[in-house]
Amino acid sequence: MLLIKLRQTSAMTKSPTLRLLVGLLVTLAAVTIFSWYTLYQLNGLRKLQTDTIDLNRHDSLLLLRVQNDLNQLGLTLRDMTETQPASAIEEHRSEFSHLRADLEEAIQAETQLGPLARRAESQAQLLGSLRHFWQTSDQVFSTAEAGHESTARELASTQLSAEQLILAARVSRLLERNNEAEERADEKVATIYAGVEKNIYVFLAAMLVLIVVTTLYLIYSNRRIFDQIESLSQQRRVLAAQLITVQEEVLRSVSRELHDEFGQILTAIGAMLARAERKGLPSDSPIREELGEVREITHHTLEKMRSLSQMLHPAVLDDYGLAKGIEWYTEVFQRQTGIQTTAIIRGEPVLITGQPATHCFRIVQEALNNAAKHSGTKLAEVEMIFSSNALTVNVRDFGRGMPRDKNRKPGLGLIAMQERADLLNATLNIASVENAGMTVSLVMPVRREEPVAEPVENESMGGVVVTSHE
Repeated sequence: MLLIKLRQTSAMTKSPTLRLLVGLLVTLAAVTIFSWYTLYQLNGLRKLQTDTIDLNRHDSLLLLRVQNDLNQLGLTLRDMTETQPASAIEEHRSEFSHLRADLEEAIQAETQLGPLARRAESQAQLLGSLRHFWQTSDQVFSTAEAGHESTARELASTQLSAEQLILAARVSRLLERNNEAEERADEKVATIYAGVEKNIYVFLAAMLVLIVVTTLYLIYSNRRIFDQIESLSQQRRVLAAQLITVQEEVLRSVSRELHDEFGQILTAIGAMLARAERKGLPSDSPIREELGEVREITHHTLEKMRSLSQMLHPAVLDDYGLAKGIEWYTEVFQRQTGIQTTAIIRGEPVLITGQPATHCFRIVQEALNNAAKHSGTKLAEVEMIFSSNALTVNVRDFGRGMPRDKNRKPGLGLIAMQERADLLNATLNIASVENAGMTVSLVMPVRREEPVAEPVENESMGGVVVTSHE
């Protein structure tokens, strides 16, 4: 089923406010996602830096291991040189070998982490001191093995102990530097992240303010534009009402001129021809026959002119109201088109005259004319339903209906119908079913205090059902 509802121009144009609000929400979502992604990257950077600090701490643990091994070497050297009675130096070779293996392993592992925490020069000094220490220790054990126990002991208590103290001091300084570097790194990382986080929040706040201000400005601008459009639409409606009023006045004036002036002239011409025909002319006179033909033509012309006068402005609307006017027009429409047309009245009729009657009559007239031109129907129906405060007029045909074409624009006739409906503060709907016909529905307000029309009897005139009270 194809349903078409004609609206005013301002109602047909949708405001972009909703689309602007949707755009605002999308922009806010984009900014939020961007901020979240930036924070996510910062978290990744923080994790990376944390891992770097962890490496520094791991390096410190290795240095502590080295320091512990050096302390063990210092205790062993004391046992070798100061314990009474002094033990043989050869007895401590295995312990030195074990500590040397553990110390070299720790130094090798620390060497891979050391450059991240200190300069390569400090690392080289540590390795150089360690090599000197092992060279001296090898010399001590070689001297003891050669049978020079006292010389080996003297060498261990002087040079080897001094080198052990130097190594211990270097490792202690490296540990101190690691701790200082770790503290500085923590402070720097905290400062950087605080600044970046602050910048992100400032950027986010600025973007939100900018977006909100821009959107509010756009909404304000569009509202002004649509207010102007609404004003122009109102002016258009006023001009349309004035145009329709002028048109009706012109039609009324032309109808009156045709009826009063030309009608009287044709009536006078007919009367003069009748008198001339009766003035002593023989019944078989050719002039009498020609006068009769002229009088007949004058009579037909007068009837057509009266019919045209009624079509331009039906006097029945002013004399008997809308219901009688539509009943009269359905009969005229049936005679002119051959389409069987029925007028049905439901409810208690109200006498409607003046501009409301004229506008409603023109809508019904346009709907029936459209049915005669486009529907191909053989039947039509005009139903008037009177309720307590409204009149519903349904004009139905049973033809081919309106084609399903969404891009099809309404014609001037439909636009004129809508303009008249707007003047009545009425609602106009057009419903079409393909190959089943079309219905034009008009719902207009009425005032019940208006005089009630004269009762109308149920009868059939020329195949047209005139009224039906329910």
